[in-house]
Amino acid sequence: MITSKFVLLLFLPWAVLSDELEAYVKTEGAWMVGRQRVFYTTASDLECAKMCDAEQKFICRSFLYSTKNQFCVTLMDNQRSSLLHRRNDIALYEKTIYLENCITGNGKNYRGTEYKTNSGKTCQEWTATTPHTPNYTPTNFPNEGLDSNFCRNPDNDSNGPWCYTTDPNQRFEFCNIPQCEEECFHCIGENYRGKISKTKSGFECQNWDSQKPHAHGYKPESIPEKNLINNYCRNPDGEPRPWCLTTDPNTRWEFCDIPRCTSNPPPSPPGLKCLSGNGESYTGNIAVTISGKICQAWSSQEPHSHGRTPDNYPCKNLDKNYCRNPDGESAPWCYTTDKQTRWEYCDIPSCDSPPVAKPAPTTSAAVSECYTGDGETYRGTTYLTVSGKRCQEWSSMVPHKHEKTPDKYPNAGLERNYCRNPDNDKSPWCYTNDPSVRWEYCNLKKCLEPPQLEQQPVKTTKPTIVSSSPDCMIGKGQDYRGTKSVTVKGYSCQAWNSQTPHVHSSFTPQTHPNSGLDNNYCRNPDGDINGPWCFVTTPGSVSWDYCDIPACASTEIECGKPKKRQRKCFGRIVGGCEANPHSWPWQISLRTSFNMHFCGGTLIDRQWVLTAAHCLERSKRPSSYKVQLGIHKEKGNEASKQIRDVEKLFLEPNKADIALLKLKSPALITDEVLPACLPPHNYVVPDKSECYVTGWGETQGTGKEGLLKEAGFPVIENKVCNSPEYLNGKVTNRELCAGNIHGGVDSCQGDSGGPLSCFDGEKYIIQGVTSWGLGCAQPMKPGVYVRVSVFIPWIEKTMKEN
Repeated sequence: MITSKFVLLLFLPWAVLSDELEAYVKTEGAWMVGRQRVFYTTASDLECAKMCDAEQKFICRSFLYSTKNQFCVTLMDNQRSSLLHRRNDIALYEKTIYLENCITGNGKNYRGTEYKTNSGKTCQEWTATTPHTPNYTPTNFPNEGLDSNFCRNPDNDSNGPWCYTTDPNQRFEFCNIPQCEEECFHCIGENYRGKISKTKSGFECQNWDSQKPHAHGYKPESIPEKNLINNYCRNPDGEPRPWCLTTDPNTRWEFCDIPRCTSNPPPSPPGLKCLSGNGESYTGNIAVTISGKICQAWSSQEPHSHGRTPDNYPCKNLDKNYCRNPDGESAPWCYTTDKQTRWEYCDIPSCDSPPVAKPAPTTSAAVSECYTGDGETYRGTTYLTVSGKRCQEWSSMVPHKHEKTPDKYPNAGLERNYCRNPDNDKSPWCYTNDPSVRWEYCNLKKCLEPPQLEQQPVKTTKPTIVSSSPDCMIGKGQDYRGTKSVTVKGYSCQAWNSQTPHVHSSFTPQTHPNSGLDNNYCRNPDGDINGPWCFVTTPGSVSWDYCDIPACASTEIECGKPKKRQRKCFGRIVGGCEANPHSWPWQISLRTSFNMHFCGGTLIDRQWVLTAAHCLERSKRPSSYKVQLGIHKEKGNEASKQIRDVEKLFLEPNKADIALLKLKSPALITDEVLPACLPPHNYVVPDKSECYVTGWGETQGTGKEGLLKEAGFPVIENKVCNSPEYLNGKVTNRELCAGNIHGGVDSCQGDSGGPLSCFDGEKYIIQGVTSWGLGCAQPMKPGVYVRVSVFIPWIEKTMKEN
């Protein structure tokens, strides 16, 4: 199956390969046509790499390898000189040396593909004799890489790479190729890829994939585009220069001692006068914030002292007092001239076309988290792929440049980074945030039946247990032994023991005796993350396709998987929205013995509730409290309501703001009452992860009083949250921050003790307990939550012993 998304990639995806393939960069799901190519049959990508090294017909810069079809294609081109397509079961391997976009020293060893001079002239081919007769040719200088018309430095010129030009009036000119950022950094060091791993005070850096001695949210697997390798200094969050967490328990982080490069920085992309993506390329002259405040000049320290100065951020166009985004915020912003408001976002008009008018929402509108057909009409909010990768925003060109943008596909629902199917593929997909994996299908299931109407009467039911059948799959379907033999595109499957019309000697009953490769049934012998597949009986370029096998229904009640669809009101409980009834079934109402709601909590087991310790300050007697479960209205007058007395109270022994309640009798697990999942011990939620807070707390006049509200917003890494712009060092390692920086959405009084629920791609996990904040929904004052993962040993021990 070939499905194409034509694109010229401008990003180098650093994938980690085996030792034998270290000279190559791998990108999954990418197919390249190329100007010259040769097909081979090989048994592995390593063999294909050897074919590339030995290629005689041209200089091989990259190769393609297909695991299922076991073919190898050597190519003259790479991502810098040829278009890419999207295709299953294809990996592109590119020689790193030919992907270089910078030089070391005078660029004597530069082998990149730049072919323009300083003034923009096109380079002449090194083998050509017009318009200029060259002194340096591939024949005379065979080891200088004089192929095509790429910039080179065969004479060791101190000014760097050059070329003969195609302008008859100018024989040669130097090329504008920046220095590699390995021993120094340009701008703020966003592209620094060196190996310095000590701070300015001499502290050794902590490994990015380690949580000791400092727990943090900068996880390499969550933000692979930031190149967080080993313990090397990096700048993943828009600081003025590269930094790292230190191995000193008393010093959380520090800037690194890396000099600024003396050479010219790489050219910036053209500035925009409108908002595209997060506005880092905005260079307009708007200087007023969303609330109408005048911006403070970036070079001024009055009325607000700050570090976002033109000197610290030399490449960020910090002119006058114009709105800018120098540090990777969600939109352009500025410090304000109002002493009471340190900074605010700016209202910049979008570069995209005006959105197509949508029909007015119906009462209690809900969005399905399953898809029908091929998912072209799916408008849910899932943003994780089948392998758990986070989706890239459709309006963003990083890490993958593409053409599936909201303005070009206005009817495809390309909102934020939600899974969609704009090109009629087999199911919703997205570009991923992993530079080494261009795209993947999303972690979504097909709807088994039409969605229920939200206005139907609420019924309290026990979970229905559906037995597995041979024609459903568990997980990736490696154990599927059903008899389906037609693919999603309608092709009939080719028998596994047949080699016609498609040869596939690597997938036969003999090579995979335990994979059930009998007849022509759909199977998954290679553990494909997208599920069972088969070779097809139709000759041609489409040699195989996936099968549409439904997931087996679970026979057990699972935590964190609500039976009711959620609204997922992200970024709009103060300033949030009414939740769909019973869509957060672990939410409980903690009440006085007189039935007055005063705090929230989370059901984590049939007989256990997690809440905040400060919610229990009024009394240490269990009889003073009651718990209501299965309700949407604060009045609690629904048929699904369950009331439980509290048998015991357990406060965390080190006075953290977290407590456990043991119920006198277990809750009845129904569609309206279900526990949330607990996180692994010491798990740290990655920076900018989307999470949801729920509760019946104070709404401060924003409406929907007395109904369960929800609000979604991102987690803010503690390093950022503790900066002077936010909570200025008040947040401990046992806590986490979450909220919208511009305010308007937050937990508030009455939400205390309730859950901060985060989706991990499969289920909801209780990552935080609502604890404290400076006011409610105040700008730059995000809410603070107890970090549940820190207390897992205490929680498990308490539940086991009581």
